Amino acid sequence: MSPPVAPPGWSRWLVPPAALSVHLSIGQAYAWSVFKPALESALGLSGTQSALPFQLAIVMLGLSAAFGGTFVERNGPRWAMTVSLVCFSSGFLLSALGAWTEQYWLIVLGYGFVGGIGLGIGYISPVSTLMKWFPDRPGMATGIAIMGFGGGALIASPWSARMLEGFGSDSTGIAQAFLVHGLAYAVFMSLGVLLVRVPRAAESGGGPAPLSGVQVSANSALRTPQFWCLWVVLCMNVTAGIGILEKAAPMIQDFFADSSTPVSVSAAAGFVALLSAANMAGRIGWSSTSDLIGRKNMYRVYLGAGALMYAVIALAGDSSKPLFVVCALVILSFYGGGFATVPAYLKDLFGTYQVGAIHGRLLTAWSTAGVLGPLIVNWIADRQEAAGKHGAALYGLSMWIMIGLLVVGFVANELVRPVHTRHHVPARKETVDVQQ
Repeated sequence: MSPPVAPPGWSRWLVPPAALSVHLSIGQAYAWSVFKPALESALGLSGTQSALPFQLAIVMLGLSAAFGGTFVERNGPRWAMTVSLVCFSSGFLLSALGAWTEQYWLIVLGYGFVGGIGLGIGYISPVSTLMKWFPDRPGMATGIAIMGFGGGALIASPWSARMLEGFGSDSTGIAQAFLVHGLAYAVFMSLGVLLVRVPRAAESGGGPAPLSGVQVSANSALRTPQFWCLWVVLCMNVTAGIGILEKAAPMIQDFFADSSTPVSVSAAAGFVALLSAANMAGRIGWSSTSDLIGRKNMYRVYLGAGALMYAVIALAGDSSKPLFVVCALVILSFYGGGFATVPAYLKDLFGTYQVGAIHGRLLTAWSTAGVLGPLIVNWIADRQEAAGKHGAALYGLSMWIMIGLLVVGFVANELVRPVHTRHHVPARKETVDVQQ
């Protein structure tokens, strides 16, 4: 499938909505915690087991983005969005079959493996194209699209909770909910497939321009310390956020179970939606701010202030529900902002020559974090519960571990320097058609 080239006069502002239609759909991944209690009850799973489809989906997101980044650059965003649509929707249909037959491995295979491939290809599908359309505001452009991934749960969380209420939270009800998700997202994602366009080789008036300045190939980027410093930065920031996000609904219920005002199931679903809103707002707000203060300074805020927020949660315990919610919202805004800012950080360091492929490789950090974050939080909570602890005590140790990881990320960000000229591509390659 050849990339659809924009006709003369095509507005670049039509590209972000195309990207949003895909990202809002695959952003459902952040609402997985809504299904966890139902799955644990219907299939007799532990918290660690019920996290497995989500963890595998994030692993496959990073791996498919890493291996598929070059194909996305070569075949264009429409090809990538089509692959994403097929895989993501098929994953839900397989999961529906798994829930219906009570075969949990089918849910892991469908949502985690097949759906995860759809996540990765869909996630990187518009990034390179958007930065070519908006060379003047790369942070804002990627933030607009990537905020959809963070905001997907804002729609999916209450929607999923309502379906589980209507269909029931047994295996049959879960299967019906998965089926509706798969079909609805297929229709919505097709809008992006039909609408997306790539720029012509040269445009004027604030649109795409020929490549210039620092340009580094994807293979060369892997040999730079800057890439691996950013890998650590992204991994640490994501681990700290995803640990809360994956277990958000049961976590807030556990945290205040011993307080005078315990959190209901519907309120917990509302908390997930709030986190999604913060995740989404952070992606456009903080990434746009990075255009003004610089990427390195922005990551200093994400990692430094994020560690402070975790310290407040750990020290306050269950003494203040509003304080817990506010700190969690700030952490999730930094988490989302980190995702939206990193493509522009890569563009600053490596140029736009193969930034989509470089971004795809960097997302292996997300794969690692997708295992680490939920594993740390769920494993420690399960062990603390087995030891007879309950309430906020289930998560205290996890909070301090997250602080340590954010400090590691902060140090890695400080080590980032401009890329040495020996890694730059020859000048003749910098004139490669931007449609590539």
